[in-house]
Amino acid sequence: MSKTEQKKKRVLLVTQYFYPENFKSNDLAFELVKRGYEVDALVGIPNYPEGKYFKGYGIFKKRHEMVNGVNIYRCFQTPRGRGGWRLPVNYFTFVVFGLLRVLFHLGWKKYDCIIGHEPSPIFQAYPALLLRWMQKIPFYYWIMDLWPDAMMSGGGIKNKHILNWVDSLVKGIYNRSDKILITSKPFRRAICEKGDYDKKIIYYPNWSVDMSQDKKGVQIPELPEGFKIMIAGNLGSAQCLDKVAEVMMELKDVPEVKWVFIGDGSKKAWLDEFIELNGLKENAVTVGRYPAEAMPAFFMQANAMLVTLKGGFRHLEMVVPARLQSYMLAGRPVLAMLGEGGAEIIKESGCGYVVPASDSKALAQVIREKVLTDKEAFEAMGAKGRKYYEENYTLDMCMDNLVEIIENGKYEK
Repeated sequence: MSKTEQKKKRVLLVTQYFYPENFKSNDLAFELVKRGYEVDALVGIPNYPEGKYFKGYGIFKKRHEMVNGVNIYRCFQTPRGRGGWRLPVNYFTFVVFGLLRVLFHLGWKKYDCIIGHEPSPIFQAYPALLLRWMQKIPFYYWIMDLWPDAMMSGGGIKNKHILNWVDSLVKGIYNRSDKILITSKPFRRAICEKGDYDKKIIYYPNWSVDMSQDKKGVQIPELPEGFKIMIAGNLGSAQCLDKVAEVMMELKDVPEVKWVFIGDGSKKAWLDEFIELNGLKENAVTVGRYPAEAMPAFFMQANAMLVTLKGGFRHLEMVVPARLQSYMLAGRPVLAMLGEGGAEIIKESGCGYVVPASDSKALAQVIREKVLTDKEAFEAMGAKGRKYYEENYTLDMCMDNLVEIIENGKYEK
């Protein structure tokens, strides 16, 4: 009889974003329930990515509900809006009201461990750390980014006093985390520069939903004929769309190449304007945001999937974009402008071609001289990516690893 069968362990998941928002925390919680754990989730009121509360949710609506066996407690947070001043207020209110929820409610329930999922700033760990202190139980923190580095690339913050202060807070969080789960292997090096954390760190990569399922019922718009290079997901500043635009201009004389952008973000309006002003409407199309269920239908029509992160920022060079695993699972060949984090995986798997982050000329050259001259060889790279995914990134594999962490981990004073 397994340990989970002998005694159901109770786990608290702390994350700002959760169902019906589309984040990995959903899979994590629901799968733990399937494996015999009792799971509570301390989360925010759903409002991502629209920036307003989802229909049916609000300050006095669905603050507590049960979904797929997960007991969900939604603490108050202001809607994130479309960025600007509302975003930091959104982060701050989640932390404050999360602390209050732990102090006056969840702290008096007995848990065996806490899991934190960090798609938003690292400070969302504070409610989890309060519970860790109150109950002397282990806290396992799954981080998606490096701080305060992300403040420089995403928020443009350069003030050394602010960055040093945030750095000291981050070290405090690392000190009080019993395990630090990382999505990119180079993160280990960066985190260990802050202190002696090597024994705490576990490589825990992203997975993806199964994109091979038959989704014929999902309606998508008609896409242009030609060799379609597709990018799906957030269209923000980190995706260096200005460099993608340079590649589009470099290949404007190749009418066969078509560009398809799926998603929304802070740079979508800029991208639409660029396409209009530079006479690229025959070469490129933006279709807006579609649900995850529609992605297989889009991916089936793609000849190449594009993944990019801007260069010049050390932590972005180390990040592995979650969409890379989605592309690999879909069996589509990849084109990338990335730093070492994603580049290592692409080279090791043979799933496509990668050039240094922001090197638009190199990517244009690869497309012109390698991809278009041997499309059959490029298409075969997609199958290599799928095989690599199945050997390294399936949900079952990742959950097996998490169960091992839960069962063997312990609280470190």
